[in-house]
Amino acid sequence: MIVAKDTGLNSLNGTNSAPSVDTAQPVQPTDRGYDDHGEQPPREECGVFGVWAPGEDVSKLTYYGLYALQHRGQEAAGIGVGSGDQILVYKDLGLVSQVFDEQILNSLKGHIAIGHTRYATAGGGRWENAQPMFRMASDGTDVALGHNGNLTNYLELMAEAAEKRLVDPADEPSDSDVMCALIADLIDENTSMEEAALQLFPRVKGAYCLTFTDGKGLYAVRDPHGVRPLSIGKLANGWVVSSETAALDIVGAEFVRDVEPGEFIAINEDGIRSRKFAEATPKGCVFEYVYLARPDSVINGQPVNATRVDIGRRLAEEWPAEGDLVIPVPDSGTPAAVGYAQASGLPFSQGLTKNAYVGRTFIEPSQTIRQLGIRLKLNPLRHVIEGKRLIVVDDSIVRGNTQRALVRMLRDAGAAEVHVRIASPPVKWPCFYGIDFPSPNELLANNVDQNNMVEAMREEGGADSLGFVSTEAMVETSAQPRETLCAACFDGVYPLGLPAGNPNAEQVRLRQRRLAEEAEQTAAGEVSSNNPEEN
Repeated sequence: MIVAKDTGLNSLNGTNSAPSVDTAQPVQPTDRGYDDHGEQPPREECGVFGVWAPGEDVSKLTYYGLYALQHRGQEAAGIGVGSGDQILVYKDLGLVSQVFDEQILNSLKGHIAIGHTRYATAGGGRWENAQPMFRMASDGTDVALGHNGNLTNYLELMAEAAEKRLVDPADEPSDSDVMCALIADLIDENTSMEEAALQLFPRVKGAYCLTFTDGKGLYAVRDPHGVRPLSIGKLANGWVVSSETAALDIVGAEFVRDVEPGEFIAINEDGIRSRKFAEATPKGCVFEYVYLARPDSVINGQPVNATRVDIGRRLAEEWPAEGDLVIPVPDSGTPAAVGYAQASGLPFSQGLTKNAYVGRTFIEPSQTIRQLGIRLKLNPLRHVIEGKRLIVVDDSIVRGNTQRALVRMLRDAGAAEVHVRIASPPVKWPCFYGIDFPSPNELLANNVDQNNMVEAMREEGGADSLGFVSTEAMVETSAQPRETLCAACFDGVYPLGLPAGNPNAEQVRLRQRRLAEEAEQTAAGEVSSNNPEEN
């Protein structure tokens, strides 16, 4: 059963829904005050949580778990609670604290719960794409499912579901809804939830971490590549599964281990049970370490905060600068700025104050308000930065609008020099595995002179100097073998392949072919120059 209301707010974009054609133009500089054109940072699309704990208030545990995962999705939230045979789902648009109150949580009674917090992605969508998804099997079994990631064979699975009349392609169902429908379709008097899942997931391709339930057991699955993190925690009388270990800490669960790539987990009154449904070929997202995950989380045994501080140290070694003060762009740039200050010997200070309560708004800003742009999110501390040569550390540059507005604001606040240092390599490729990056044409790194990219990006942003940490240093700080990581947004190598029918994927294929042709021409020219007899 689903209990929820459609708020009538702007529709959400559904994960892997039918894509719209990208008509974005290359980024252009602006002279309009501090207008950052509403640029958003890279966004993780979802966070998932699940708890099996008889005798506990599982809805409130899930609420606090989602609260800890709010950074992974701030546009919709939902909780599904099972009490044996029935599942009650409540979901809506908004932050976790906006969707749920004491009365709603008290109405969600049971011993199993799954939760989901969500960002919108590119393409059409609506309230129905908020999760958990809910379906009923032919034998009356309720199924609720929450999903983090993106599928690369979404169209194939949707066609299968459509042929069985489980979904209508005209409704642009999300990949999460398609999976939920296919699992429910497999369940009958002779096929359990576990058996249905083990039939389906070997055929699912792409990035996916899921928590799901039939009201009797809690289940979790992680794709064979382990692109997104998923961890198991132990309560005094139950179990928890979460996208990040930080949420385990928040609800008082002791970390046990990560769900392995290609692993299926079942939890019920008999305890916890594991089955492998595919061979593990790890390709964890390196951007989780750089930006997406909370700094107090641990991924594959590596503390995220330690990685980011170490990236800052490596950044100082690779891109030193003469300055008076190292300041972060809060909050994501803070650990790397600490590391930069440590390695450079320069003092660290908070030179920018972040407005923690600026989020998604449906109020159309006036031109005057729009010109404030980045100042609605960040405000410089003039008494700290005035007359200083600043080294400003941020996590990434995507479209470049934020950096341009930030540099201008710091200069207007009295900074003598602004040297920008970025704790990741230039972002040149979109993500198809669960991060909401813009199309290739919108990325600043693709809209400047490729023969002198960093200097050209510096000119666009207006900084006195600009430096990016190298891919090699970034990977080393993660403490993971290079071959076990996905860095597609930086190097354009997509280990899980590209989705069919996606216009951004077509742009990537065209760009890859063009770069390959240019490389062949360059190589041919070098061979010709080395063989003068052929000239």
